[in-house]
Amino acid sequence: MSRDLPDRPPLDVERLRARLAGSYDVEVVDAAPSTNALVAERARGGAAEGLVVVAEHQTAGRGRLDRTWTTPDRSALTFSVLLRPDVPAESWPWLPLLTGVAVVRSLRDSGATTAQLKWPNDVLLSTRKTAGLLVERVDTPGGPAAVVGIGLNVSLTAAELPVESATSLWHEGTTVDRTDQLAGVLSRLWEEYDAWRAADGDADRSGLAAAYAGLCSTLGRDVRVDLPTGEVLVGEAVRIAAGGGLVVRTGTGETTVGAGDVVHVRPGG
Repeated sequence: MSRDLPDRPPLDVERLRARLAGSYDVEVVDAAPSTNALVAERARGGAAEGLVVVAEHQTAGRGRLDRTWTTPDRSALTFSVLLRPDVPAESWPWLPLLTGVAVVRSLRDSGATTAQLKWPNDVLLSTRKTAGLLVERVDTPGGPAAVVGIGLNVSLTAAELPVESATSLWHEGTTVDRTDQLAGVLSRLWEEYDAWRAADGDADRSGLAAAYAGLCSTLGRDVRVDLPTGEVLVGEAVRIAAGGGLVVRTGTGETTVGAGDVVHVRPGG
């Protein structure tokens, strides 16, 4: 059965600000090459934690490994958040995983029940990617800051999806109001962030490690990991390490991977 093309109204800025008052300072721009770059610049200028910049149309978004991508106007949520975590430096690698947990929980709140995580920073609907995350550390006069970038495909049609392995909420049958969805993601993010900070960045004590493991579709699968060095690691993804890395078991033992592109070799539960 054919479906009508999705509506793409602009974000309701006043409604966003009313819902998020006390945690965030939200700014919406019509277009930007990269919201991460905008927020990083503001962070270096002394912007406070909680700044959010949202682009209705992002023209040169950056993902991992400096990949670039664009989306049709108002078809996605592309935004960046400024955080200033007062936790030990060794806990910072958990920030992308924390963000993933927040995004998945917000999508499930909206009815996208197949939302799950793929290590390290992809959000899937069933087996296809609907969101990507990029966390960057920025040195500022007030100390190090984290710029948390999120790109979520909301209403892209099949013809607009960049690759076959991508999808959108609308394409998978979930229709959401972008303003409500953005507020939901940001609310969940602050909730996870607050608990993690209260535990001084301890992923076990805050419940983050257990939450991530429960939502991560990578664990228990055979995987191929393309490492930044060009090497390839093949084995079973068995757990998340204390520092947020992926532990892969091969025929010669266990290796902890801190970064890399993961391919799920076989279907999993």
